[in-house]
Amino acid sequence: MVAEDDGKQAELIRRYLEHEGHAVTLVRDGRAAIDAVRGREPDLLLLDVMMPRADGLDVLRVLRAEARELPVLMLTARTTEDDLLLGLDLGADDYMTKPYSPRELMARVRTLLRRTRPVAAARPSAALAVGALHVDPDRHEVTVHGEPVECTPGEFRILAAMAAEPDRVFTRQLLLAELHGYDRYISDRTVDVHVMNLRKKIESAPRRPVRLLTVFGVGYKLTDPDKGASRAAG
Repeated sequence: MVAEDDGKQAELIRRYLEHEGHAVTLVRDGRAAIDAVRGREPDLLLLDVMMPRADGLDVLRVLRAEARELPVLMLTARTTEDDLLLGLDLGADDYMTKPYSPRELMARVRTLLRRTRPVAAARPSAALAVGALHVDPDRHEVTVHGEPVECTPGEFRILAAMAAEPDRVFTRQLLLAELHGYDRYISDRTVDVHVMNLRKKIESAPRRPVRLLTVFGVGYKLTDPDKGASRAAG
C-alpha cells in the first residue's frame, strides 16, 4: 500500500512496484490510509509524512496503537535527524528522504518484505528464552513473565538476534545489519531508538535496565537478570 498525496510520485512508485510483481493500492491522505490498512491488511505500507487529513506520523501512531505489525517505510522531505528519529520512535521500520532513487526504494521494499514475510517451507525455529523473556521467531511473539509484549518488526529482529546469543555484546553496526543488511549506512541512533523503545516494553524500570544492557563504548547485550542473583545466592 502506498500512501502519497503527490499524484505523480504515487504513480511512479506504483509502476516500479507493479514491475516487480506487487499488487498496489494507492491512497492520497492519512485518513484513507488508516481505513485502507484496517480493511485490506497490506504486507507493507509506504507512508508519506506530509499528507492531508492526517499526516504520516499520526497514521503511524494510530496503527501502532492498534498493535498492527505491518512493516512501514516512511517517505519524507524532512531531513533533520530529530524528524527521522521521531518516525522510528513511533514504530517505522525504515525511512527514505526525498528526493530518492526509485531503484533504492525497491531495494528497501525487497529487504523489508524478505525479513517480514513468512517462508512456508522453512524449518520451524526454536523459541528463545533469556530468563523470563521469551521470543518465538515463528509466531513473532514476545513475552516477559508470560505477559505478551507488542514489538514492531524492527524491534523484534533486534530482540530475536540478541536472544539467540544471550550475553553476547552486539555492536550497533551488527544490529543495523539485522535491520537492514550491510549494504548501506544509517545513523547509529536508529539502533539507540529501537533499544530505548524495547526497554520501555521489557524492563520494569526502563531507565535502570537489567535485561537489555549498554556496554559503554561497544554496544548492547541481552542478559538474564536472575542468573546473577541466583549465583550470588548460591
